[in-house]
Amino acid sequence: MKTLVLGLGNPIFSDDSVGFRVIQGLRDKFSRPGLTLMESSASGLGLLDLITGYDRVIIIDAIKTEGGQAGKIYRLNAENLSATRHLASPHDINLATAFELGKKLGIALPQEITIFAVEVVDVTTFSEKCTPEVEKAIPLAVTMIAEELGGD
Repeated sequence: MKTLVLGLGNPIFSDDSVGFRVIQGLRDKFSRPGLTLMESSASGLGLLDLITGYDRVIIIDAIKTEGGQAGKIYRLNAENLSATRHLASPHDINLATAFELGKKLGIALPQEITIFAVEVVDVTTFSEKCTPEVEKAIPLAVTMIAEELGGD
């Protein structure tokens, strides 16, 4: 099975770098044929180019929910995001909307899409360090994703 593990975010905005940091942790522990580990700051339509051609995609990204506990890790799938679909403009396409558009355009999207979202505190401060709560969650996210990949 051709699998992509994709860490999203921005490495210079504190907790928004969590996807990048988890990929770095996986690189230290994990390598096998058919597995691609990648970091990207792409969003919306740019993600479609990255995930096309894979059977399975695991995405790691920051999330900020109302009343969420910093460092909590959510395991989601594309259907969990369906309520967030919107299109205010072509420049404002979120993950759920990009997946839906890809399906409608007939793009060969992965059959399995899993999202690990880490509840964050700060995604606006210029810093190459995560907040302490998110920093503690990174090794747990690495372990969770390694276990998820165990079935390949």
